[in-house]
Amino acid sequence: MVQGAAFCTEPSFPMSDAETFVMPDRLSVDPSSPYYNGDLLARGVGIRFKGEDKTNVEEYCVSEGWVRLALGAKVDRRGKALTIKLVGPVEPYLRDEG
Repeated sequence: MVQGAAFCTEPSFPMSDAETFVMPDRLSVDPSSPYYNGDLLARGVGIRFKGEDKTNVEEYCVSEGWVRLALGAKVDRRGKALTIKLVGPVEPYLRDEG
């Protein structure tokens, strides 16, 4: 990448600064998904859905207002978790807070 380019896609702030960090609009825990971000998931992402903290979220989208929740330990024939899509306000946050 060219130094000093105006179109730089790298964040201009450190990832440890939780106050200025903006969570992605959509995130998935499935490594085969285009919305997967392993580095961010390793930091610890929490999801507040309709005012309650959820621990079984497989994927979320803030702009569309939905989450996919895992249905217990049930899996499909390919070994992926069975999910249900629920609609409502979604609030992602970092658990480690920096």
